[in-house]
Amino acid sequence: MNNTISTADRIQLPFQFDVEKMLAEVRQMNLNNFIYYNVIPLRSPAHMVDPSLPVPPPTEDFADGSWTEWMDTADLKLSPYLNEVVNTFKEHTTVTLVRILRLAAGNVVKEHCDPTLGVEIPKSVIRLTVPILNESGVEFYLNGEPVPMKPGECWYMRLTDPHSVVNNSSEDRINLTIDMIPNDWVKSHLLKES
Repeated sequence: MNNTISTADRIQLPFQFDVEKMLAEVRQMNLNNFIYYNVIPLRSPAHMVDPSLPVPPPTEDFADGSWTEWMDTADLKLSPYLNEVVNTFKEHTTVTLVRILRLAAGNVVKEHCDPTLGVEIPKSVIRLTVPILNESGVEFYLNGEPVPMKPGECWYMRLTDPHSVVNNSSEDRINLTIDMIPNDWVKSHLLKES
């Protein structure tokens, strides 16, 4: 398959996950009080999960995740259903960073671009987003237009483009994000759905 493909800036993928199971496992985690934005790592660089492992040597290019080995954190190991969700992709490609992202009620993530999170970028990863708690009043904007993500759905968004989040609800917004190397299996899903 061609190494470079052109896709829409947002694609809903044909995966649907159980929101209640995901939310129950997230609530079992150490959910510290937070003011604005909170990240719970589920898969991280191996040396950050196991400090006895050596720190990888410096590199000029961190984009595709090949600079380190990746390991599941204790939170993911204790979460059988979230592990099943992540394994949906690990069975087909290299999964790098996996996180739970929480945005407190009434807060905003200002518009920004992530220069290495687009399938069109050579030697990079892509990020899939699975909303877990996404009440009315939560809007994710990409290129100035809302992305109509619903809990349990799985979305690719070209995050090299301008994007922002507004949480005008009374609840925290909680998403699962899964970064992965866009191999032929991943690209075939993006092309099929775009």
